[in-house]
Amino acid sequence: MKVKSTNELRDMYGEPGSRAAQKTLTRLDKHAKHFIEKSPFAVISTVDSHGKLDASPRGGSPGFVHITDDRQIIIPDAKGNNRVDSLSNIVETGQIGMLFMVPGVDETLRLNGSAHIATDPNLLALFTSEKNPPKACVVVDIDEVFLHCAKAFMRSRLWDPEARIERSEFPSMGQMLKDQLGSKEDPESQEAMVARYQDDL
Repeated sequence: MKVKSTNELRDMYGEPGSRAAQKTLTRLDKHAKHFIEKSPFAVISTVDSHGKLDASPRGGSPGFVHITDDRQIIIPDAKGNNRVDSLSNIVETGQIGMLFMVPGVDETLRLNGSAHIATDPNLLALFTSEKNPPKACVVVDIDEVFLHCAKAFMRSRLWDPEARIERSEFPSMGQMLKDQLGSKEDPESQEAMVARYQDDL
């Protein structure tokens, strides 16, 4: 049976507890700032003007996202594959959602807001220490921010060393792309890809 209304959802799940319902903030507090300062990884979610969604990873040294003040953060657009899916969506709709993660911490930090792409030299100067300084950055004005509970990461055992698998259990990225694209070329080895990426970070 397909659930067709939020009323049906509430009938199934009930109302959230008071703490869950009240934990959303409209600005960064000291704990949210600390989380972002320690985070080397985030997923950003965007949507285009037709409602097509995208989620994309972003990473760097802990604190790679700059905190301007309680209501704004700036994300450097690190060198990538030039698809610019997320950036295009932001240009079209100016909306963004983020999930910050810290290795070893099962809680995550969720953030929603409005965003725009900036090339202001003063903003880009915040990231000149990067090996490949960004051409642009994403300026996020915060609407909502809250800590998300640990249950998903506890279930997945994401940070548990015993839950790790060997990379060899997957084909190389080159082989997977060859199969998906139907390419006749010899696939790039995983070792060659990693070496190429190291020069391009």
